[in-house]
Amino acid sequence: MENKEKGLNYQIIRLSDNPNLKETAAQWFHEKWGIPLDAYLESMENCIRGTSAIPQWYMAIEGSRIIGGMGVIENDFHDRKDLSPNVCAVYTEESKRGQGIAGTLLNFVCKDMKDKGIETLYLVTDHTSFYERYGWEFLCMVQGDGEPNMTRMYIHNM
Repeated sequence: MENKEKGLNYQIIRLSDNPNLKETAAQWFHEKWGIPLDAYLESMENCIRGTSAIPQWYMAIEGSRIIGGMGVIENDFHDRKDLSPNVCAVYTEESKRGQGIAGTLLNFVCKDMKDKGIETLYLVTDHTSFYERYGWEFLCMVQGDGEPNMTRMYIHNM
C-alpha cells in the first residue's frame, strides 16, 4: 500500500510478500526493542512460511529504509495467554512520529488480519489515548512476564 499523505512517500508492506527483507527487518526490530535477534528471525521465518495467519510482520518503508513497523504474534510477553493474538513491537522512527505512520500501519494490520479470518486483536502498552484514535478500547490490566507493574491491555474488534 502506497501512502503519500502529509508529504510523506512510504509504503506499507507485509514481510510475507517481501521475504528478502527478513534479516533487515529482524535487525531493525531487535535494535528498537532489545528482544533477541534470533527470536525475531524465527518468528519472521514462520511468517514467511505462511502455515498459519500468525505470526505476521509489517513495515512502513520510505525508499529502502524502515521507518515504522509492527508484528502480530500469539502473546506479547504477558500472563493472559487467552487474549490472543497480539499486535506487538509497534515502533515509528522518532523523526517520523506524529505523521500518522503508526495509525496507517495499525489500520492496515487490522484489515489484513480480518482478511485472514481474525476478528479480534489485543495489544499491551503503557500508552494512553493513542490507540483509542484507531478504534482500540482499553480492556484490562495484565502482568507482563518478569515485569513488576501491571500494564494496559487493549482490544480491537473488526
